[in-house]
Amino acid sequence: MALPKVLDALLRAHGPSGHEQLAYDAVREAVGDIGEIESDPVGNLIVRRAGTGPLLALFAHLDVIGLAVAHVADDGSIPVHLLGSWRANVAYGQRVEIHSKNGAVPGLVERRVKDNEKVEWEQLYVDVGARDAEEARSLVSPGDPIVLLAPPLELANGRIASRSLDNRAGVYVALETLRRAADANIAVVAGAQEELGHPGARAAAHRLRPDVAIAIDVTYATDVPAGNPSEGGDHRLGGGPAIFRGPAITPAIFELLVAAAEAEGMVYTVETGMKTFTDADDTFASREGIPTGLVSIPLRNMHSGIELADPADLEACIRLLVAFAARLEPGATYAR
Repeated sequence: MALPKVLDALLRAHGPSGHEQLAYDAVREAVGDIGEIESDPVGNLIVRRAGTGPLLALFAHLDVIGLAVAHVADDGSIPVHLLGSWRANVAYGQRVEIHSKNGAVPGLVERRVKDNEKVEWEQLYVDVGARDAEEARSLVSPGDPIVLLAPPLELANGRIASRSLDNRAGVYVALETLRRAADANIAVVAGAQEELGHPGARAAAHRLRPDVAIAIDVTYATDVPAGNPSEGGDHRLGGGPAIFRGPAITPAIFELLVAAAEAEGMVYTVETGMKTFTDADDTFASREGIPTGLVSIPLRNMHSGIELADPADLEACIRLLVAFAARLEPGATYAR
């Protein structure tokens, strides 16, 4: 299937952790007039549309991994610090884009050493092509956010490679669910700083107090040479949504997601683990507790500029969540 216009716009938008506002316009354009939008002091963008039934909050983090300008050295090189956790060897040699007061400034991630030892973050810096420090400082400032320059690329079988599929793919799924589940009472949280420990989800869950929360994220695809299904299940591109089962997940919500998938005749997988390492780890314990589920999209090469997903899995997640929303009943209890 062709890359949906909304997903393409979300993938091309800037907005690493702590700078989610740089992607707000892409979300606002996608929402149009189907919901009311507001932001909060943490950086969440929250979309509300009143409907019938319990309030279902869909949490899909808007932030992506990135870097920030740490300093502009006297030789014009630009040391960086991390926004989110990712590997230095993934960044080395990549093209990047710095969001500055001057707009987008392109650059390259280079290395201070020439040996073949392990690549470490302290060895890396960004080169914007400046002649000297004065010119570099006229282009960028300390704190300016940086993302990989890796726009969407369509591969065989319609599969998509891009930066930021983690988790702009989840944001797309949440917004499409909002659009298609026309009668449901839904809030979408395009969340802030999930890559830095989920503070956005904590704030939004506390504020919204939804009846049910579903986190939408990505999970490691196992259909790669180094994939290991024994770590948490076998999740393959084209294999449909991964439905999490574990301590943070309310059993009744897991069962309702599975029932919805089976009623729709959908293929799905079950993901397991001690923790989800997603917003679900915070929503389930907000206030007096929120019944929580997690639906994930299989993804190859997570936290890189060549993240790879199958749009068919995104469509399957949307179908699942629309069917799930229709099964929520007023007054139902989901306590353990």
